[in-house]
Amino acid sequence: MSKRVVVTGLGVVSPVGKTPGEFYKNLTSGVCGIGPITRFDASGFKVSLAAEVKDFSPEFYGISHKDASHMDLFTQFAVAAARDAVEDSGIAGTIDPERFGVYVGSGIGGMNTFTAESRKLFERGPDRVSPFFIPMLISNIAAGQISIRFNAQGPSLPVATACATSTNSIGEAFRAVSAGWADAIIAGGTEAAIEPLGIAGFINCKALSLATDPKRASIPFDKERNGFIMGEGAGIVVLEEYERAKARGAKIYAEAVGYGNTLDAYHVTHPRPDAAPSSRAIKQAAEQAGILPGERVYFNAHGTSTPVNDTTETKAIKTALGEERARTLKISSTKSMTGHMLGAAGAIEAIASILTLREGVVPPTIGYAVPDPECDLDYTVNEAARFDPALAISVSLGFGGHNACLAFRKV
Repeated sequence: MSKRVVVTGLGVVSPVGKTPGEFYKNLTSGVCGIGPITRFDASGFKVSLAAEVKDFSPEFYGISHKDASHMDLFTQFAVAAARDAVEDSGIAGTIDPERFGVYVGSGIGGMNTFTAESRKLFERGPDRVSPFFIPMLISNIAAGQISIRFNAQGPSLPVATACATSTNSIGEAFRAVSAGWADAIIAGGTEAAIEPLGIAGFINCKALSLATDPKRASIPFDKERNGFIMGEGAGIVVLEEYERAKARGAKIYAEAVGYGNTLDAYHVTHPRPDAAPSSRAIKQAAEQAGILPGERVYFNAHGTSTPVNDTTETKAIKTALGEERARTLKISSTKSMTGHMLGAAGAIEAIASILTLREGVVPPTIGYAVPDPECDLDYTVNEAARFDPALAISVSLGFGGHNACLAFRKV
């Protein structure tokens, strides 16, 4: 018999806040985290904007200067968000390490380390490459570092499915706890790819917006959208078996109730035009959640602000839930404020969905000005909306054709 799974801890490092409370307050206030790139000199690049994490200090999260020097930024973000999520859950000291897992992934991994060490190789020779190069670079190392810090010796699955990474991470963790393989799992994703090689690569595959106005750069579902804005950060949740959480008096944010996972089998970067596989992922999550007729639903869209994604995603929502039902949803793309956080996006958006269930205010899709007849649903444009959903659905659609969807229910 499947076990019920609940969310008992949240951790956020994002361009619009570094605590769940600050993050959600800024989202619902329509605060834009996008601005000029400061991480490096971007004057020779076609793209000038990104959504950077501001004023991040690893020492604030208990990461020593020495340890931080041996971690890529994506790992620092993950460890920081995991610390907050575990502290928020109150689970430390209450769980058998062998029943405590870590499912934290990254779409890209240690891009900053890769670029820095490549420069050393070409400019100074192979002997100058750091002995920490590989354990700083590999995308599973965030999960490894988190497990060391919290003595989590249970199941581990560092997922890498591009933009769907952390939605898959949370979904697979949900399945593992539900099946009884673990009592609790630290789950989510992390990314830090705002650096020259990463930005250049995304520019040259025509994915990024060339806009110079932060308010009209990441504009999901707007007819004038022309690409996404790179974001960064980490989102971590603690998933825990319900009876165990209840017995120890844990704070319960929401119940995880559905997960869908499909592949397009079509193209490395473009979604399948008929949206059939992505709609199946949404339908799988909704049906597992037991979506009810007339039930109020918040839908956190992938909403990248690329021309093809937003029309295809609109089609996927209609196909999955039926056009009539799709028009009753309150939808928003929080990427309009956070940019696209790649491997961290799904977890950050799952947290936004969970907090919307809890607080009853839907974050807006900001910067919206020009309607697109092909994107004709209720995207909660420009202003937050009071809404009391019973169910929240969050979808992620990644390069390579990876589609993942989560559903959470109010408790």
